[in-house]
Amino acid sequence: MSILNVENVSHGFGARKILEEVSFRLLKGEHVGFIGANGEGKSTFLNIVTGKLMPDAGKVEWSSRVTVGYLDQHTILEKGKTIRDILREAFKGMYELEAETLQIYDKMADASPEDLERMMEDVGEIQTTLEQSGFYIIDAKIEEVAYGLGLKDIGLERDVDELSGGQRTKVLLTKLLLQNPSIMILDEPTNYLDVEHIEWLKTYLQAYENSFILVTHDMEFLNEVVNVIYHVENATITRYKENYEQFMQMYEIKNRQQAQAYEKQQKEIDRLEDFIARNKANFATKGRAKSREKQLEKMEILEKPKEKIKPTFRFSEARVPARFLFETRNLVLGYDEPLTKPVSISLERGQKIAIRGVNGLGKTTLLKTLLGIIPPVFGEIHMGDYLHPGYFEQEDNRNNRNTALDEVWNEYPSMANAEVRNALAKCGLTTEHITSQMMVLSGGENAKVRLCKLMLRDVNWLVLDEPTNHLDVDAKKELKKALIDFRGTVLLVCHEPEFYEDWVTDVWNIEGWTTKIV
Repeated sequence: MSILNVENVSHGFGARKILEEVSFRLLKGEHVGFIGANGEGKSTFLNIVTGKLMPDAGKVEWSSRVTVGYLDQHTILEKGKTIRDILREAFKGMYELEAETLQIYDKMADASPEDLERMMEDVGEIQTTLEQSGFYIIDAKIEEVAYGLGLKDIGLERDVDELSGGQRTKVLLTKLLLQNPSIMILDEPTNYLDVEHIEWLKTYLQAYENSFILVTHDMEFLNEVVNVIYHVENATITRYKENYEQFMQMYEIKNRQQAQAYEKQQKEIDRLEDFIARNKANFATKGRAKSREKQLEKMEILEKPKEKIKPTFRFSEARVPARFLFETRNLVLGYDEPLTKPVSISLERGQKIAIRGVNGLGKTTLLKTLLGIIPPVFGEIHMGDYLHPGYFEQEDNRNNRNTALDEVWNEYPSMANAEVRNALAKCGLTTEHITSQMMVLSGGENAKVRLCKLMLRDVNWLVLDEPTNHLDVDAKKELKKALIDFRGTVLLVCHEPEFYEDWVTDVWNIEGWTTKIV
């Protein structure tokens, strides 16, 4: 049974075609992986099916009896509410039924015997509905899912206005799971989740009885939870009844066959054109040349397979720093209150360190403290000489109206226009991306612009906070290669062990430093 039908949908921005006559169907119980490179149109498609964006052509039809939940990482959480308040909103309908029950009880005092009997029946039906829906164990449900995604580490009574972007995303994801809709649309749900919480979510989605559409660049995660792949590329969408691993095998075969068919046809065209050119002026062979011309006219010309734009990353190296980049003595991290015990650590030239641990324990705080952006709660930091750090922040300003071109040019005003464009193009960005505002770029395109700025600076110490969030498979591979080739020092926060575990020199687990119960 189809619960979502998309037929011949087209959409574009200016001259740029994003989707062209694409069709899509979601069947009951299907777990769909929606994949494609950065900027291919995944977010545009999701915005169209959820009604946030009107397509230029085509139609979207939902089954009449479905509930849809969408993980939108840009949703604004109301200031003054706690995390628990937001999570309880997942059960809004049940709370409304409870309020209706209380109103009926108030009216019973003045009701006639006939009305009283009807009211008692209504109350009984509502109570049965609430019991069957688990209304009376809501707090236990909230605690269970909040624990699985790490929200209890933050504190359910915490004001949502105090949360980081990653913590807000966790709250929105937890609320969505509690709503248990018949269709979930999940856009990069593993961003900002730690390894343990990703494993919990993987188990949850594997057992999920309803349908979901998942967009993620964590292909290992995707491969474990989906049974259908929709691939968006060159403004079209193709369905594969496979998991990601099987899709990749079929996709490579398909690309190889298309390339071979194109090459074969080009050779045939060259052969026919050569015969026509040599024989059309000769009276004896003129007829055969004419026949070849007709053959050529009737031929359905195959398009040359488009080469995917792949980024090239390389970090420019500054002079060699002192042996120790930093040494700390009894360092305590935090803001208003301590997040860690006193720790004494050091980073030596040439080391490449990954920092891991559940969110909320101070990974980002550590990076900002070492860079002098925020002060330590207690302790000393001794920085080495000749340091040239390059910092990649986890989040960008969501209201950044600079174009990608301006974003780079503002930081490097001495560069020529062509030089800036060339630098952005090397990072896998097209002319359309380069002239688009940062706030309308996809997460992966935005990250590539910020990586571009970092690569134009001479650095000997890279400080990277979740740089793989939003990057597609090719960009991740290229970033990994660039970090392996970089001869300087690296301090990396990343929730994907498969990205760093085969090249870092050590892993610091911040869970051993925390004052919290993990």
